[in-house]
Amino acid sequence: MPLNKVVLRSNASNAADPGQSAGARRGARDPWAWIPTLYFFQGLPYVLTASVSIVLYKNLGLSNAAAAFYTSWLYLPWVVKPLWSPVVDILRTRRGWIWTTQFITAAGLASVALTLPTPYFLQLTLAFFWLMAFGSATHDVAADGFYILATSEREQAFFSGVRNTSFNLAKITAQGLLVAVAGKLKERTGSFALAWSVTFGLAAGGCLCLAIYHRFILPYPASDKPGPKPGGAVPPAEFLYAFSSFFEKPEMPRLLGFLLLYRFGEAQLLKMVQPFLIDPRDRGGLGLSNGEFGLVYGTAGVVALVCGALLGGYLISRGGLRRWLWPMVIAMHLPDAVFVYLSGTQPQSLTLIGACVAVEQFGYGFGFTAYMLYMIYIARGGHPTAHYAICTGFMALGMMVPGMWSGWLQEKLGYPHFFIWVLAATIPGFIVTALAPLDAGFGKRKTSG
Repeated sequence: MPLNKVVLRSNASNAADPGQSAGARRGARDPWAWIPTLYFFQGLPYVLTASVSIVLYKNLGLSNAAAAFYTSWLYLPWVVKPLWSPVVDILRTRRGWIWTTQFITAAGLASVALTLPTPYFLQLTLAFFWLMAFGSATHDVAADGFYILATSEREQAFFSGVRNTSFNLAKITAQGLLVAVAGKLKERTGSFALAWSVTFGLAAGGCLCLAIYHRFILPYPASDKPGPKPGGAVPPAEFLYAFSSFFEKPEMPRLLGFLLLYRFGEAQLLKMVQPFLIDPRDRGGLGLSNGEFGLVYGTAGVVALVCGALLGGYLISRGGLRRWLWPMVIAMHLPDAVFVYLSGTQPQSLTLIGACVAVEQFGYGFGFTAYMLYMIYIARGGHPTAHYAICTGFMALGMMVPGMWSGWLQEKLGYPHFFIWVLAATIPGFIVTALAPLDAGFGKRKTSG
């Protein structure tokens, strides 16, 4: 059996690691056996809910305004996630939350698959996407907490890149492979509803297999226990204090401005890139098939995004965030102009389209590194975990609200003028960056000697 092949670590080898907690040492398994699959799973429902759902609804005939509005509401669970995160600590172990929410995700995907061919597909699938979104947001809280408890500090540093890579592999799988599969099935069946129903059924089966795998393979850290911390305050009281102390930080208006407006233009662009790529040419789009979309945006675009993020992290570690903040802001926003070019010329070359998308996604990955690190900067001090969770809530809010009106605005302006507007909407990002407080040397790797 595969489970028998999992390498169990000896107590002696774990004891040699001074960074390993006593709770993590007991019941520990090789992190390679569960970290890549755990964070691959974490990425799947998020990408399917927040990104692939737009392609799904466009294929099924929804307008840009309706698709953008409805799918933007699906960000809400990630906005309010910090409000119920203490419940994850109080009611169950993080391990229990993980596999429970994974089964919920599999059930949600299966429900989407079953309801797509029905007359009320929009109402029913949105309800199940909401179920998946709340489950996924809860899974994020549990998985990140479990990762800290089940690994040593040395392992946490080593596997940080593995986590990000696994998450991005989920993006390629969802935006690239699954969208392409739906396109191929549509060619054979003649029905997008049936094609997407089969595709989500396959995704549900894959998630169910991973949920069963994690049910048995995840380690049992002794410190993974529900309830209040021994000798500490009741978790809700701790959370209320952590929440209030977040807003007592110095220069909070400027910090919030950065969290909400740094991606103001990009939030609108991201909602409309996918409809633009697949809309027919007589409606101003580029008319890509689902397979071409999966190749251009779901594969080449994601690879470019990862490369940009890796380069950004490396450069910040060498020179600090303050040195690279403005180059990253420029790299994130100016490449949006490629969509002004694409919408104005509507080129036929898939290579040219892919190159333009890759340029924009590389810049986005490069510039988003600054945003992620700035959230860590804001969360410094007391209660860093809770404060970082609050930052991620504001990050999701900054994506949700501008995305809601982006489809309506695009239909009023047309694609060329909408993308010009997106360029203008990047100006607030430059303003809040100029006003954002930042210590010199933050993020720079310290050298000894």
